[in-house]
Amino acid sequence: MNSPKLRAALALGAAASVVALSAPAAAASPAGIVWEASCTAGYGCGHLDVPLSYQDPSAGSASIAVGRLPATDQAHKLGTIFYNPGGPGSSGRFAPALTPFLHERYDIVGFDPRGVGASSKIHCFTDPSQLEVLQRALGTFPLTHAAEQQQIADTRTITDLCEQNAGPLANHLSTGTIARDLDRLRAAFGEPKLRYYGKSYGTYLGETYANLFPGRVGSLALDAVDDPVRWSTGPAPMSYRLQGFSDAPKALSSFLDACAARCAFDYSAILDRLTAGPITVTDTAGKQVTVTYQSAIARIHNYLTDAQAAPQLAAFLTALANPASPAPASADGPPDIDSLLGGGATLCSNAENPHDPAVWWNYARRADQIGRGFGPYDVYKTLPCATWDVSDTGRYAGPWNHPTAPILLLANRQGDLETPYAGAQRTERLLANARLLSLDAYGHGSRGKSACIDAALDRYFGTGAVPAPGTVCAPDRGPFG
Repeated sequence: MNSPKLRAALALGAAASVVALSAPAAAASPAGIVWEASCTAGYGCGHLDVPLSYQDPSAGSASIAVGRLPATDQAHKLGTIFYNPGGPGSSGRFAPALTPFLHERYDIVGFDPRGVGASSKIHCFTDPSQLEVLQRALGTFPLTHAAEQQQIADTRTITDLCEQNAGPLANHLSTGTIARDLDRLRAAFGEPKLRYYGKSYGTYLGETYANLFPGRVGSLALDAVDDPVRWSTGPAPMSYRLQGFSDAPKALSSFLDACAARCAFDYSAILDRLTAGPITVTDTAGKQVTVTYQSAIARIHNYLTDAQAAPQLAAFLTALANPASPAPASADGPPDIDSLLGGGATLCSNAENPHDPAVWWNYARRADQIGRGFGPYDVYKTLPCATWDVSDTGRYAGPWNHPTAPILLLANRQGDLETPYAGAQRTERLLANARLLSLDAYGHGSRGKSACIDAALDRYFGTGAVPAPGTVCAPDRGPFG
């Protein structure tokens, strides 16, 4: 494994050797971007107006919020990298530095996709009391048929409110439309080709862009890869098709193997106990928290998306086994409801799903046999799509194999509960010119977890070079350091 200094030297040398071949740097004042007077420290904030519909120019416009993290070496800047963190429904306006080399030589531009954050958004709720039904339905799944009927009713109430109140934007939120927005951003920043880093859902956005605009692909690094065929098409619920829950046993096993003697608990016994009723624990802030089976699964799932959260997961499971032990305090704040539902509209307008909400029950039971708890938790995420009638004429659902410049795929081969490793392997075969680089760890995303991965990103953006087939990188740290 390369040291950080050697990695930076290799990347700088490689980039310097191809400066003449690199796309020109972005203009200082990108055309069409309206810059704002104030912004988060270190960033420049602005927005770009784009068509509401690319099929109907008379439909009006939408606003896309952008944030630019300037290259630290503006004199030797190589251009702009665009960034999307995933979702759908997540803000990406304030992009991270990606790697030290990329921050030095590239402006990194994040944006809130339409429907999210500071961009044009939908508003489903007109009264705070309406949020109660969302709080009941959000992030949970039914264990009984009575609970199933309640969740279907609650979800239908939410989607009915969205259909009544969201307005025309809700029918212009597909990933195909967002990819066209991304192309407008590319042009506004003066880039002839797109350089892009996308994670999770951001990989699906990148795959869509690559096949809508194959001749404009420069460097696309897609981390935690979504299979675009399963994302967009098929008879089962999209959340079942993706099969994220199928990687849950692998990731959990990797965690438990690493935990070894630190974990004096029986994982299956904890789940058995939770199925009988909630467990009350006290967190490190002294707050008593009632943990249900569903909320435990959600929290375990979230911990397993980052191997470095292993100590927190071990403490949480220890507290469930022995409530005298303190549980980690939850850092989650309240969600941005409008962005959350805007992301839901993107999902439902882009991914095919059944129209009968009752079919989710059997798919969830099937998934539960593969990943206990994680299966139904995953499957019920797309229940709103059964009753939310949103569609977008800008939707793109393939083909996925248009010839492009090389695309770099990154994936966690010990298990990824959001975007399973098998999906990354399928996508490498599916895209016309892709190369998969694997991180030998569980989790969701590999950038920043391995000097080997980060060096590959530096080389790829600097030179266009991809690793040899079958390359596997080691993480810099194990789950417990």
